[in-house]
Amino acid sequence: MSLNKAVLDIRNRQRVKPSNSDEPCAVWTGKDLLENEQIDTITIIFKTSGCWWGKAGGCTMCGYVYDSAQTCPSDDDLLAQLKRAMKKAAGFESFMVKIFTSGSFLDTKEIPIEVRHKVLSELDNDERIVKVLAETRPEFVTAENVKDCTGILRNTAFEVAMGLETSSDLIRRQSINKGFSFKDFTDAASIARLNGVTVKSYLMLKPPFISEKDALEDIVTTVRDAAKYSDTFSINLCNVQRGTFVEYLWERRQYRPPWLWSIVDILKRAKAEFPDMVITSDPVGAGSKRGPHNCRECSHAVADAIRLFSLTQDISCLEQLTCDCKDLWEQVLELDDHTFGSPVIN
Repeated sequence: MSLNKAVLDIRNRQRVKPSNSDEPCAVWTGKDLLENEQIDTITIIFKTSGCWWGKAGGCTMCGYVYDSAQTCPSDDDLLAQLKRAMKKAAGFESFMVKIFTSGSFLDTKEIPIEVRHKVLSELDNDERIVKVLAETRPEFVTAENVKDCTGILRNTAFEVAMGLETSSDLIRRQSINKGFSFKDFTDAASIARLNGVTVKSYLMLKPPFISEKDALEDIVTTVRDAAKYSDTFSINLCNVQRGTFVEYLWERRQYRPPWLWSIVDILKRAKAEFPDMVITSDPVGAGSKRGPHNCRECSHAVADAIRLFSLTQDISCLEQLTCDCKDLWEQVLELDDHTFGSPVIN
């Protein structure tokens, strides 16, 4: 059985509760870095018909496919989602908007082009918004699509975000099942930057079937490989989402989410090599069994330090971290290669 078939079989067994098509999947506010300054942000996850790749099987770790609408939202539904979401930004004076669809904002089967125009036009008309980020798969980053967006966002900066995950085509194919190549990403990033658009690259630490050490080194290598195509890196730590192939492995004790010590090491090394590059990480679910974790005593403190580094880019936030479990993590790095991807310790 192919990896894609295994992922698709799991997806087809899941039951998804119906939800209102005029409400976004999620909306939240936060902080981010823009030109080395902290800025308020609002993140909107639109409820669309869903990621085309996810419906065909999709990525081993992704449960966001279940956030898609059960019936295709109308244009009015999508615009109503934007209106509801923007209420969260009522008190902001200056902020950035991050748009996600659990798929691709530039895919007209998810967001019809007329809706895209209305969404971007409304955001551009809000003088408080200084930048709009939109996530998409690289196949939709064409010169035509990029120019279409920047032509509407005349007063607002635009950034394309892509889930590269890794520069290794082998890992992307056999561990993540991402459905595109590193060249697809570099071509898309080059198109975006040639048209005056910045690029945010999302990376994935420790997909299945690779050891902790290999996962760590892969991210360091990926930052090196993708630096000239990226303006910002955001390193996601794999967590165990429901209804995924990763959950299937985790339930059988064949997968452990990454150690927080691994991302600390990555951030220190990557920032030392690329001091001017913005490199961030938000360890979602840190400290839980399904999320990235060390031991009970230090997980939350280490996660907080990682978040603080992400907002300050100050490596000193990570230099004083210590715990007895760090020795155990170092032993895992030595022994994990001998277990063929299954964890040494849960």
